[in-house]
Amino acid sequence: MRNTLLFILFTLCLGACTPGHNDYSDFKNIDPKGWAYADTLKFKVDIDSASTGKLSLALRHDNNYGYSNLWLEVSHRIDSTTVDRDTLNITLADIYGRWNGKGIGTSFQSETIVNTDYRLTEGDSIQVRHIMRVDTLEGISQIGLLFLSNELRDE
Repeated sequence: MRNTLLFILFTLCLGACTPGHNDYSDFKNIDPKGWAYADTLKFKVDIDSASTGKLSLALRHDNNYGYSNLWLEVSHRIDSTTVDRDTLNITLADIYGRWNGKGIGTSFQSETIVNTDYRLTEGDSIQVRHIMRVDTLEGISQIGLLFLSNELRDE
């Protein structure tokens, strides 16, 4: 009886530790030598069915990033002839040079919403590239996409 009670308690604790509801999330590592202008990150969407919801972009950087913002282009092919492109200007530091993102030590993460009504289907591909005026950016370690369907947001 005691073992059964401990097992149930343990299972409930594990259930409480599950992360938030994301229909899709994926992070890509950036080469430690820097993110070249020509390097496009490609995310292959792995969801069960078509869904509409909030698409957010997250980025992780350190103190070696030399700018207060980051310009990105997010591309998503809608059909064989149409590509949807969003241009994002992500503010990473305030006017005093303090990082806006959350983090510990010298690593920070910032998130920004790409679109609150984004339509994704299984097998979609989303590309992200920086469009800064320098060839290679240093200090960016990861870029990630997070998708939360409208069905889960209504809960």
